[in-house]
Amino acid sequence: MQYARQTQEALDRLDQSLSRLRGLIKKGQIQEALRFMEEGDLKEKFRELQNMITISSKGNVGARGVQNTGTF
Repeated sequence: MQYARQTQEALDRLDQSLSRLRGLIKKGQIQEALRFMEEGDLKEKFRELQNMITISSKGNVGARGVQNTGTF
């Protein structure tokens, strides 16, 4: 159940970043939006979620790759 909660929280953070990106684009701040996607918060939030999914797909492996330690 903890993995589901952590995943939902990561999705919520990604959604907030996407909303911020939409705001930048809507204001015409294209260069800022590109930086936000390529170097900023959006990239970090996506990487965080991607790491969670990658780790969970490896079976019962903890955050440090040790068997039987459960989820984060």
